[in-house]
Amino acid sequence: MRDSFYGWYLKCQSEEKTLAIIPAVHQAGKKRTCSIQVITEEESFTVAFPGKVYRKRKGTLSIGRNQFHERGIYLAVDTKKLHMKGRLLFGELTPLKKHIMGPFAYLPFLECSHMVWSMQHLVSGTVFINGEEYVFQNARGYWEGDKGRSFPNSYMWTQSFLPEGSLTLAVADIPLGRSHFRGIIAAVHWKGKEYRMATYLGARIVEIEEGVVRIRQGKLELEAQLMESAEQPLRAPDSGCMSRIVRESVACKVFYRFRRDGHTLFALETDRASFEQSERKRDCETL
Repeated sequence: MRDSFYGWYLKCQSEEKTLAIIPAVHQAGKKRTCSIQVITEEESFTVAFPGKVYRKRKGTLSIGRNQFHERGIYLAVDTKKLHMKGRLLFGELTPLKKHIMGPFAYLPFLECSHMVWSMQHLVSGTVFINGEEYVFQNARGYWEGDKGRSFPNSYMWTQSFLPEGSLTLAVADIPLGRSHFRGIIAAVHWKGKEYRMATYLGARIVEIEEGVVRIRQGKLELEAQLMESAEQPLRAPDSGCMSRIVRESVACKVFYRFRRDGHTLFALETDRASFEQSERKRDCETL
């Protein structure tokens, strides 16, 4: 059977708390497993499940008693390290006008394909994690997903809610036959308008280094600069096996600047942004 993975990333954020839940299924050889990962500002957890408890039908993804869908999340996990229970309800989703991967979404040989289901939506409800209460009342949510065989060899990703919108940006090493290139996908919702920047639209990297990326596309320029991280470890797929360790800051300090035709639409620093930058590790651990 083909090595593969499929997973969602659901971020919920209030003024006080940030919580991201990552349900996923993974196939490595003949072995199928699934998992739920949890990341907060202080810690992260990975809970493994047998593949037989995974279900996906009519827009609902289930892992055991845990359910994830466009209307919200129901959580029920009880292990030695993680006791988690709660329900979160989602408001109306804000999808992109078109698939963020554009024409690249239809290329079957890519090692990873990215989706954005909602740039932002309302979140209400309560989750208890090891006795700590996470209350979300008219909070904000973000929902994306990935599928394929492996995460890119190297990549940088960031997401943040804005005072009048939200943004997501990813730059990744994309293999193409015997060569490779750096692919860009970005979406900015600002004051009711959607801006799209991507390799297939002519976007290019102006600057990239540890914690800094700046891209330009015609009259548009977007910059993200990590000011202060708060990393927690997560598992990522490598040929279907959840053997790769990556580190994500689910709520950290990042500076963003977005310009159009030489004019700054916004330049702001937030301590509620998510940021991740990684290169593939050679070691392989068992989930």
